Amino acid sequence: MNALIYSNEYPPYNYGGAGVHVEYLTRELSKLSDVDVDVRAFGDQTESDYPLKVKGYPVDTSQFGAPKHLHSIFGSSQRAISYNADGNEADVVHCHTWYTHLAGIMTKMNYGIPLVITGHSLEPLRPWKREQLQGGYDFSSWVEKTALEMADAVIAVSQGTKTDILKHFNVSPEKVHVIYNGIDTEEYQPVDPSPALTKFKIPNDKPYVLFVGRITRQKGIMYLVEAIKYMNNHYNVVLCAGAPDTQEIAAEMKAA
Repeated sequence: MNALIYSNEYPPYNYGGAGVHVEYLTRELSKLSDVDVDVRAFGDQTESDYPLKVKGYPVDTSQFGAPKHLHSIFGSSQRAISYNADGNEADVVHCHTWYTHLAGIMTKMNYGIPLVITGHSLEPLRPWKREQLQGGYDFSSWVEKTALEMADAVIAVSQGTKTDILKHFNVSPEKVHVIYNGIDTEEYQPVDPSPALTKFKIPNDKPYVLFVGRITRQKGIMYLVEAIKYMNNHYNVVLCAGAPDTQEIAAEMKAA
């Protein structure tokens, strides 16, 4: 079997959980004796370690004349054409995140290949994305809806995600399969946190609440920040976070 995987994220260009998911999924798929894996991603990476092949498709969005908030929209659309123009010998195409859904739609329609979508998150549940994408949010929502409703199979990463998919999209329940995210227990094991606490000067004389994630409304970080003032002083709060998604949430974090 030839599996064609479309992703916006793939190492070394991971910024969220979807990229990690795709990295480990493709690694495990390539271990199967009868599966060749062809990954197409948004970076400039190139990897060929049979049966795993990775190709990045860079786009210089700085050259776009469109407003900056639409660059991700048109960048993903341009890559959708490039993914498909390269041709393929796939038996199935598997898409991750809305950024690749247009590419998946084109592959299914033009090549007649079965389309599988994994739902990591859903646009109807991310209304704050309008703050970031403005009119582009209508496009991303339309692309996601179109792809999910025409897919031959949909993978939900939790039972809750399956419930949300069935609630917001016209998808037959039989087409939605729950496959939970896994973990490599050989790689991820409990460690002594003391060196990290010392390095980052985190007091270890009392318990702490730890947040790990992006500064985005999707992660609910503002609820935690707003709750800090109601917590007693028996706890510390530690935020391990990346750069804010938008200037608006950056300002809210600074004001808090």
